[in-house]
Amino acid sequence: MKILVTGVKGQLGFDVVNELTKRNHQAVGVDIEEMDITDPVSVNTVIKEVNPEAVIHCAAWTAVDAAEDEDKKDKVRLVNAAGTKYIAQVCRELNIKMMYISTDYVFDGQGTTPWQPDCKDYKPLNVYGQTKLEGELAVSSLLEKYFIVRIAWVFGKNGKNFIKTMLNVGKTHDRLTVVNDQIGTPTYTYDLARLLADMIETEKYGYYHATNEGGYISWYDFTKEIFRQAVESGHSEYTEDRLTVVPVTTAEYGISKAARPFNSRLDKSKLRENGFTPLPTWQDALGRYLQEIEF
Repeated sequence: MKILVTGVKGQLGFDVVNELTKRNHQAVGVDIEEMDITDPVSVNTVIKEVNPEAVIHCAAWTAVDAAEDEDKKDKVRLVNAAGTKYIAQVCRELNIKMMYISTDYVFDGQGTTPWQPDCKDYKPLNVYGQTKLEGELAVSSLLEKYFIVRIAWVFGKNGKNFIKTMLNVGKTHDRLTVVNDQIGTPTYTYDLARLLADMIETEKYGYYHATNEGGYISWYDFTKEIFRQAVESGHSEYTEDRLTVVPVTTAEYGISKAARPFNSRLDKSKLRENGFTPLPTWQDALGRYLQEIEF
């Protein structure tokens, strides 16, 4: 199967191309140099030249706080909403599958009940969430053969993420404050790529939620486990007698430009219902990830 993957330089696109290649699919990875998704002519030309059987659209503007800047909002909308629409239009014309990677930020992040994949109670809190929702609506209105997969708290080998940030600041500080009232589940791109490949090989279209298993946690809980496993793997600089991690509320931590959801719990039961193998636990994923990176 020939599959075009956008955002190949990002954490997820990188792993998706590798996973598809392992399965002997013909994966064509593109980034802005090969296909500018904000340019409809570029999108139309490149996708038609590649002539894939499916597109996995991983490219996105993901700098959540920067998206709030007045001089960036139009660019964010061009990337996340218009770019997605341009891709969906070509997929419709070619009658091929499209997979769009979205986010829990399309919801308002209130309450404690896990969000259901088919929930339409959209109330994004910030520009990033709003533009990702506009991308979702473009895909669902233009296509029948689509997967919309919402993910959260992503980490991978390629690029920046929360784990790398914590490991770096943990080396130079003896006290860290981390929020404990935002709740969700981490997602390892290596594991997610396997699931996305499983999905694109089927015609089980629709909305899905995908994060690692292992329960719902706070960023504080995640940080404690990152350092615990780091110590276990021989990094004594993260021991509790040298490094203290203090839980704080979002309000105590300080205001960021973009409002963050408190409830990022995603219900993933639809994966099993449709015969897909869930991701391993986030604890297991973290352990494997720490063995993969240098820190």
